Amino acid sequence: MTDLKLPQLPDRNPVKLSIAVMPDLHQALIDYAALYAATYGRDEPVAELIPAMLAAFLESDRSFARNRTKR
Repeated sequence: MTDLKLPQLPDRNPVKLSIAVMPDLHQALIDYAALYAATYGRDEPVAELIPAMLAAFLESDRSFARNRTKR
């Protein structure tokens, strides 16, 4: 087997999740999308922003990262 610098790529098939949120959270997400559009001059649907928001949240949670690496 060859020693490549690039490791095998992880599974990149998206997993679809369906969730229900309370009306106040839904409004907050709409407000966030509006602020995003005003900031970057580009409209993005809430459904496109949520995965990035969740990833940013998980990456910023030090306790989660610490405990996740212990597995």
